[in-house]
Amino acid sequence: MDSSFPAATAAPARRRTAIYWASAVCAAALIAVPAWMLVANPAVLGGHPLLPGLLIAAAVVGLFWAVLLWRRRDSPRPRSLVRAIGAWAGRIAVLALVAALAWLNPFAYQPGAAAEAGPTSDLIVTETNTTITMTPDGGRAPTKGLVFYPGARVDARAYQDILAPAVGAGVRVVILKEPLGLSLLEANQARSAMADNPDITTWAVGGHSLGGVAASSFAQSNADVKGLVLYASYPLDSLRDRSGLKVLSVSGTKDGLSTPAKIDASLELLPADTEFTAVQGGVHAFFGDYGAQPGDGDPGISREAAQEQIAAATVTFLGQLQG
Repeated sequence: MDSSFPAATAAPARRRTAIYWASAVCAAALIAVPAWMLVANPAVLGGHPLLPGLLIAAAVVGLFWAVLLWRRRDSPRPRSLVRAIGAWAGRIAVLALVAALAWLNPFAYQPGAAAEAGPTSDLIVTETNTTITMTPDGGRAPTKGLVFYPGARVDARAYQDILAPAVGAGVRVVILKEPLGLSLLEANQARSAMADNPDITTWAVGGHSLGGVAASSFAQSNADVKGLVLYASYPLDSLRDRSGLKVLSVSGTKDGLSTPAKIDASLELLPADTEFTAVQGGVHAFFGDYGAQPGDGDPGISREAAQEQIAAATVTFLGQLQG
């Protein structure tokens, strides 16, 4: 008898077993991570439909894969070394996809003191799959509007309270729900919001962090935008030659992400008459209500005090816009 026969068959058997259990881990991850995000984070189902759609699709694939594995549990398919290497590469790619989905888990809205105290003015909130619109209730119909791009992976509802004073001042505010929480995936999304509000004659766009980058890009290429509001943000391209555009840049001196140095560097990219407001002690996460953010600085002011300054600067700036 050839004594090498058991050794020759043992390696493929071990490969089959290892790949089988790796497949089981991948299938479980495809089911568990989307389920956790969909159930535990209300911002997922309350946001743009693209993310929950991807999560549901991933969970369905994982469930189908798990069923196939269960049916083949007693006789996993034999694999050559080359096929085994390909199988491992595929499963690593699946785990990378699951990690990417987990990273997209948004920062959920965490109501602050302003929300607990109730709205400071009467407003009407209308929500769709892609927008949250806040309109002044009563009085003269608004003619000014602000389309706002949230920061990366931040729940759109996190900006309702900080922008409510602008609504109280007579401005219609449309907060965008971004695909996958990333504004640059659809930087022209503001155009749809503007088209849905034809009664508004004077438009501004704004955004927080990455959302401000998208807003800057939109303002640069759309001459009917009269104002740009940047929260802890700056443009990628120069707006110096963009005529007829007023700009407000509000930043925090303790921001660990859009640092003061980065804000200072943006001076040469913005119009010469740009209004700058620095919130002493303010940090990146104070520009919305979504809790702390990794990589941010240590605040030297309360969230409520910082947001009062941010809101006041926004109200004053929008009030100065001319059609």
